[in-house]
Amino acid sequence: MATERTRVMGLFDTEGQTASAIRGLRNDGYTLERVHGPIPSHVVADALALPKSRVGWFTLAGGITGFFCGFLLAAFTATRWHLIVGGKPIVALVPFVIVGFEFTILFAVFGNVLGLISQARLPRFGPVTPYDPRLTGHKFGVLASCETARKNDLFRFLEAKGAEIKADEGGQP
Repeated sequence: MATERTRVMGLFDTEGQTASAIRGLRNDGYTLERVHGPIPSHVVADALALPKSRVGWFTLAGGITGFFCGFLLAAFTATRWHLIVGGKPIVALVPFVIVGFEFTILFAVFGNVLGLISQARLPRFGPVTPYDPRLTGHKFGVLASCETARKNDLFRFLEAKGAEIKADEGGQP
C-alpha cells in the first residue's frame, strides 16, 4: 500500500542557502524532487551532484551509424548504376568517405537531439506544482517530498535552513 506523501516548496534568498538545504535533504532521507532558480548556479549544481550526462553516447552512436550508412549508400548507389569507369574501381574510397563524413554529421545531430529528448524525459505535460512566480525573479526553490507523518519535520528542516515554506493543500499537487 502506497503511503500518502506531502510535497513542500522551500523558497530561498541565496544560492548558498539552497545548496545547504539540498545537501541536508539528501542526508536526512527526504526526497528531492525539483530545484528552481532564477539564474544558473554552479553552487547549486555541485550540491545536486548530478551524474554525467549520457547524451554524448547518443551523439557518438549516431555519428558512427551515420558514417557507415553514408558510405554504404554511396557504394550501393555506385554498384547499381553500372557506370563505365574506365578501369577505375567502382567503389572509390575517397569520394565515399566524404559522403560518409557528411552523414556522420547529420546522424550525430539526430542522435544528439534524440539523446537530449530521452535523457531529459521530454515532453513533460502539465504544470509544475507547487510553483511560485518569484522563482523567475529573485528566489531559489527546492521542492521536496516526504511521508505525511514527517511533514512537520520537513517544515522545521527547511525553515532552519532559511526557507519560506509553500506547501500543497492536502499533500497532493
